[in-house]
Amino acid sequence: MPTVFWVALGGAVGSTARHGVNIASARLFGSAFPWGTFAVNVVGSFAIGVLAAMLLRRMPEATDLRFFLTTGVLGGFTTFSAFSLDVASLYERHALVAACYVGGTVALSIIAVFLGLALGRSIGA
Repeated sequence: MPTVFWVALGGAVGSTARHGVNIASARLFGSAFPWGTFAVNVVGSFAIGVLAAMLLRRMPEATDLRFFLTTGVLGGFTTFSAFSLDVASLYERHALVAACYVGGTVALSIIAVFLGLALGRSIGA
């Protein structure tokens, strides 16, 4: 099977799991704070760290499995896990580049959301 198949299948699994976490957290804790998103970001970041280390070390040839679990399942569960792994990888090579990546990604992404909201609201007006 092509790698894209494994990524797509994993993405369906991860997205479904994320939806379940969001529903469960809203029922348990209410919706005043995004506990579901918070939880998937932290759990997904931890899981991608464990999987990346284990799979690259013990099964470097298992690329389909790695893509299924990391890009697919965890990417569908939370894209923040991929961002966190990118930061860790950059930090191991150059801390300043990692810091710029974090600051730039967070700042520009928040600005982009506000610009998108403004555009979307103006189109619907």
